[in-house]
Amino acid sequence: MPAPKKPEKRTPEGDRIAKVIARAGICSRRDAEKLIAEGRVKLNGELVASPARNVTENDLVTVDDKPLAQPEAARMWRYHKPSGLVTTHKDEKGRPTVFAGLPKSLGRVVSVGRLDFNSEGLLLLTNDGDIARRMEVPSAGWTRVYRVRLFGKVTQQDLEKLAQGVTIDGVKYGPILADLERAKGVYAWAKVSLKEGKNREVKRVMESLGLKVARLIRISYGPFQLGQLAEGQIEEIPARLWREKLGIGRKKRGAA
Repeated sequence: MPAPKKPEKRTPEGDRIAKVIARAGICSRRDAEKLIAEGRVKLNGELVASPARNVTENDLVTVDDKPLAQPEAARMWRYHKPSGLVTTHKDEKGRPTVFAGLPKSLGRVVSVGRLDFNSEGLLLLTNDGDIARRMEVPSAGWTRVYRVRLFGKVTQQDLEKLAQGVTIDGVKYGPILADLERAKGVYAWAKVSLKEGKNREVKRVMESLGLKVARLIRISYGPFQLGQLAEGQIEEIPARLWREKLGIGRKKRGAA
């Protein structure tokens, strides 16, 4: 007798609820999961206990009892972040934030990754949190490039130690390519390229070499360049360009 057929696994309809919230431009998918954990998200009037829930276009999702707005077309901007701003929507220390100073016409946007309070340079912004998450993850393989002003005696040979990756206080950092551009006395400029972008990564690996980062400027993120964008200036990236770089078709946000 033929062996009985195994029941086919059915793929749940729709998308994960955290992904839907991110697509609505409220926040990133990771932050949407936090909203769910805080009991601030409802599905058809009932509290959502897990971000694993799938929803369809026929479901009603609310955050703080407010329905999600109809998704707009996804957009992306280049922003030249000045030093002295935090890359969060709210800061518990009361420090000025990137988002507070952006034009109101942008609506709700999220950043692709972050830059530290004292760091500056290219920060990508989008109104689609799901796209932001897709661009941030290390598996995307996008290189972040920085110009770094260093304090301390340094040689190219010192910097080449970072090419194999280093472990600091139990944290493993992947390979970093660093080229010494010029040095004078105890100050130097270097060009640093990395793919992981962990919290304060450049500063920590340079400290492991006995160096202090006096200035950190991101000049590119993947295929996107800071170029001649002035400090504090924001400029929209044409949809055709960023969609091509991300391999995304011309679908509306929220479309299947």
